[in-house]
Amino acid sequence: MMTIRPSSERGGGDYGWLKTRHTFSFNDYSDPKWMGFRSLRVINEDWVAPSGGFPTHPHRDMEIITYVLSGKLEHKDSLGTGSVILPGDGQRMTAGRGIRHSEANPSSTKSVHLLQIWIFPDKQGLEPGYEQRSFPEAEKRGKLRLIASSDGAEGSVKINQDAKLFVTLLVPGEEVTQPLDDKRHAWLQVAKGNVELNGRKLRQGDGAAISEEKKLTIKATEAAEVLLFDLA
Repeated sequence: MMTIRPSSERGGGDYGWLKTRHTFSFNDYSDPKWMGFRSLRVINEDWVAPSGGFPTHPHRDMEIITYVLSGKLEHKDSLGTGSVILPGDGQRMTAGRGIRHSEANPSSTKSVHLLQIWIFPDKQGLEPGYEQRSFPEAEKRGKLRLIASSDGAEGSVKINQDAKLFVTLLVPGEEVTQPLDDKRHAWLQVAKGNVELNGRKLRQGDGAAISEEKKLTIKATEAAEVLLFDLA
């Protein structure tokens, strides 16, 4: 069973310094049909203008993953972390019992394009934490590369939830397959390009909620970058 979430139906807005599209209900955008999927709560596609950014703000009891598609994003938080997130990096922030952070585009000439992902943790009141790792393009080309998991398998960043996040880069005509265990679910997000998922056409920005499927076949109809979540 597959339910498509078309890009064109997402919420969001254009605020000058920020253009954003919300796959699920977020901030002023509310749709009771799309409050999240399983433990996945937020997928926001953001374009932050040169020298723009999110000022320091709080979070709690959420696993937050930032995935940069192009440009650079500067991160600072109340743990003392200062980092620059580059395209393809795996970055995870555990908000836990409370954390404050800011995100800024350090470039004065180029926008930064990113996905902001929130996942409910398996426990509340966790110790806040931060982790970031680089995943080279070669590890994702033509294959599903695990970049986040509950146990940090294969060098992935560790999240406090029974979930996995894979990323793949595909050239036109190329495909990858992934088994889906019984009682597991999946969400696929097309970050770039166009693909077919088990024969169903998906365009850039589209998502798909997947249940009761034994195998997922992702085939690129043009150059594509795809995120796949395996969820309890």
